[in-house]
Amino acid sequence: MDTTPAARAEDAIFAALASPVRREVLRLLRERGPQSVQDLASGFAMARPSFSEHLRVLREAGLVSERRDGRRRLYRLEAVPLVRVRDWLDPYERFWRGRMTGLRDLLDDMEDVNDSRDAAALGRAGDQETT
Repeated sequence: MDTTPAARAEDAIFAALASPVRREVLRLLRERGPQSVQDLASGFAMARPSFSEHLRVLREAGLVSERRDGRRRLYRLEAVPLVRVRDWLDPYERFWRGRMTGLRDLLDDMEDVNDSRDAAALGRAGDQETT
C-alpha cells in the first residue's frame, strides 16, 4: 500500500467524498459560491457539531477552504483536489469507453449478419413465389 503524502492526500479526498452529506455541501458551494456555516447547515437536519465535523473533513482533504469574515466563517469550494479524482478515474473511463465501443461494434456486426439472413430469406421466399 502506498503511504506517500500524495497517496494519503488522495485517500483523504476519496474518504471525504464517500459521504453524501459532504458531496451535497460541495454541490451547494459549487452552485451558490462561498457560504457561511449557518447558511450551509440550514439545509441539513443534523446538530451543528455533526455538521462542523463534515466541514472539518472537507477542509482537511483540501476540498474546501475557510476564511473568517468578522464573526462568520465562510466556506469556499477548492476544486483543485478534484483534479486528482478525475485523474484517478480517467483510466477507468477509457477502459469502459473501450468496452462499450467493442460492444457496439459486436452488436452492429450481429445486426449486419441478421440483416443478411433476413435478405436471403426474403430472396428465397420471392423465388418460391415465382415458381
